[in-house]
Amino acid sequence: MKKQIKKIGVLTSGGDAPGMNAAIRAIVRCAAYNDIDVVGIKRGYSGLINGEFLKLSRRSVANIIQKGGTFLETSRSSEMFLPEGRRKAIDALKGEDIDACVIIGGDGSFRAAAAMSEESDIAFIGVPGTIDNDIWGTDYTIGFNTAVNTALDAIDRIRDTASAFDRIFFVEVMGRKSGFIALEVGLAGGAEQIIIPEIKTDIEDLCQNLKESFRRGKRSSIIVVAEGNQLEDTINIAKYVEMRLKAECRVCTLGHIQRGGSPTAMDRILASNLGIAAVTGLLGGKAGTVAGEINNTVVYTPFKDTWENKKSIDQRFLKFLPILSI
Repeated sequence: MKKQIKKIGVLTSGGDAPGMNAAIRAIVRCAAYNDIDVVGIKRGYSGLINGEFLKLSRRSVANIIQKGGTFLETSRSSEMFLPEGRRKAIDALKGEDIDACVIIGGDGSFRAAAAMSEESDIAFIGVPGTIDNDIWGTDYTIGFNTAVNTALDAIDRIRDTASAFDRIFFVEVMGRKSGFIALEVGLAGGAEQIIIPEIKTDIEDLCQNLKESFRRGKRSSIIVVAEGNQLEDTINIAKYVEMRLKAECRVCTLGHIQRGGSPTAMDRILASNLGIAAVTGLLGGKAGTVAGEINNTVVYTPFKDTWENKKSIDQRFLKFLPILSI
């Protein structure tokens, strides 16, 4: 017989993402609507192991939907990859009489949740919160749209100075294993080239394309580079291009600026939808899954599938770029 859920725990784990607060708010209020208590867990899995619990009410999550980051704070915990670490976490949850737990994070966070699902009778469900957008089972992850718009704003400003000085700018965005941010930012920002992990870029082809664009009359260019590209460190790419083309090159690394800031309307709506989907999923017997959205429909994907399947970039965007950058 399915265990009745009377108290839900919620934590944010891994890298922070704009919209996490909106997801927490939705989880708390959906639980309250169903007469279920909610406990916030501070500092992700590290806080869980240390028993850092905070009772949440519908009023305690007021006025957080517009705030970036996560008011519960977050962390990365190596202990959760060990059976003894997970045992501490499970014991802490049981000590608080928590029947189910919502994990907001990425694939590393979901791996720990999947393991605890098998090692206990506590129900776990995931909500995809990562700016990288690399989680299988959802069209978009919470924080991705905000990160893209933050990077796009920076590129629009960089283009002004690139044009003024006839320079090539290499703009590095986040994406150690995926090029989703770079691809959408590059397309929306009018970049001449995009360098991403999924596609191996030939640096000589890059130089030739830039040389050809100069021949057609362009005096400045923007190259968007994902930090995890297969080619080279961004600074070294820029140095090589500068040497080959005798053109002035500059590097701008956006870094963690992409994680911060108030979430966009799209991220707030997505987070609210998936927060509610997590609670209703737990009540509907969907434990052991991640709540996502595909084609505007809520779907529940088993934890294991979210990391065993690789999410593909949109090949159309790669075809658009050479057309739009001539």
